Amino acid sequence: MIGLIDTHTHLYLPEFLAEEGAFESPDAVDRAVSAGVGHMIFPNVDLTTIEPMKRLAAAHPGRVSMAMGLHPTEVADDWREALSIVESEIRAGAYVAVGEVGIDLYWDSSRRDQQMEAFDAQLAMAEELCLPVIIHCRNALDETLEVMQGHPAVQAVMHSFGGDPEDARRILRAGKYYFGINGILTFKRSTLPEAIKEIPADRLLLETDAPYLAPVPMRGRRNESAYLVHTAARMAEILGKSPEEIADTTSANAERLFRIA
Repeated sequence: MIGLIDTHTHLYLPEFLAEEGAFESPDAVDRAVSAGVGHMIFPNVDLTTIEPMKRLAAAHPGRVSMAMGLHPTEVADDWREALSIVESEIRAGAYVAVGEVGIDLYWDSSRRDQQMEAFDAQLAMAEELCLPVIIHCRNALDETLEVMQGHPAVQAVMHSFGGDPEDARRILRAGKYYFGINGILTFKRSTLPEAIKEIPADRLLLETDAPYLAPVPMRGRRNESAYLVHTAARMAEILGKSPEEIADTTSANAERLFRIA
């Protein structure tokens, strides 16, 4: 059995609620384990997702770790109050990372400054607590790197990296960051097959971002952690490695970054 780690999955979201109102998610966790995904990291999104995330994680001790943060698309007028609650959660000590946090100018660029300020505050928290950071960056690489440069001691993963080779080189020049690779790698017009050749093996992580971005051949379905095997297989093909080598390398990287060994 391949020992994979899904470093970014949201199996606690409403998409995994069964019709009768009970969690379908434990089945999704079990399917992932059966597929060879031995560990999963749940990053938080907003204040409403904290409790369902904690409940599902508690149901799978040893299989699930959690990250706590305020997603950039959730930065609203009351973001300081929301961030205060997030900070209290982080300081409770049950989290392996701060995340997912960052800057997203795809949906709404009007809150650019607030997103940068919230991101900076959460990076400072991570720096103080010696926690890694899971970064969401969409249409905002300039802004994201600008804020990150103010916190050079922070270790971070660029979640759902979908850039081209030059983006990869630029991020690597900025610092020793990790790259979260998901189903985008399998997409027909993806620039990732060339980009991952620019990334050192010890900086590659696997993720699903479930329920989003299902890989080929599951494209169009609700994504889940069990589908990580397809992204791993594609990465192995591109890099000329075996799936077992990819599993060993990416899982070792995840264990080192998130201290989940």
